[in-house]
Amino acid sequence: MPILNVKISQPASAALTQAISETLLELTTRILRKKRELTAMTLTHVPPEQWVVGGSTLAAQGKNSFYFDIKVVDGTNTKDEKAQYIAECFAAFGQLLAPLHEESYIHVQDVRAEAYGFGGLTQEYRYIKAKP
Repeated sequence: MPILNVKISQPASAALTQAISETLLELTTRILRKKRELTAMTLTHVPPEQWVVGGSTLAAQGKNSFYFDIKVVDGTNTKDEKAQYIAECFAAFGQLLAPLHEESYIHVQDVRAEAYGFGGLTQEYRYIKAKP
């Protein structure tokens, strides 16, 4: 049920899209316990000449970067799970996008169940409906 919005400072390629999506699906499923079949993702490619860190473009610095956010229902993951997720995702992107700029970000957004959903139904509704 989560959605990930991913930005990377690399040109689009089918191989990179596949590697990033598989990596994030595996980590999201394993660490955050989200269902793979309900996980959605978008990838945006930003030229390194248009990504600025500390007043200098990534192209000038000879580095790559990424940013992504993931929306999950509030209360479904612990602080430790989120910390592990952030650490493992950063390490994985370090391998995928080397050399990686340290100023690369991951934002796990906890959203209210009554304000978040898919298929026209909120997660709160799904929770209540599933109760006997």
